[in-house]
Amino acid sequence: MNHKKTLAGKILNVSPNKVRFRGDALEDVKKAITRSDFRGLIAIGKIFKSGKNHSSRAGARKIAAQKRKGRQKGSGSRKGSKHSIVSRKEQWIAKVRAQRLLLKELRDKELLSKKDYRALYSKSKGGFFRNKRHIKLYLKEHNLTQSKSQS
Repeated sequence: MNHKKTLAGKILNVSPNKVRFRGDALEDVKKAITRSDFRGLIAIGKIFKSGKNHSSRAGARKIAAQKRKGRQKGSGSRKGSKHSIVSRKEQWIAKVRAQRLLLKELRDKELLSKKDYRALYSKSKGGFFRNKRHIKLYLKEHNLTQSKSQS
């Protein structure tokens, strides 16, 4: 039967391992000798090729589940540029939001006048400050914070 599978495989253009004979057609396959015999059996579906092997997704699902839990996300697992994980724009948004929140808190506590708040807000929007600490340093250097008793 191995020789017959080899012959059928050549006709079907697949490996002999992929060739299948239908269970009820084994007698017909044994009688087949020539290529035309095999072509006839293939045409009526007594000889066929088995389906394609598909890669299993089980491993991929397992890794995805781990990543949802926050695992396997270290620097060794990352691909791409410095900004492919968190884009420059997202970093900018986070930075500016933090700065604006700080400025609003200072204004609400009346440690910052409305005029100074507006000026610092514009500076923050323009990318003048690196971070919240830089804003605090700027306030101290320029004596912009006012005590509650003054106002």
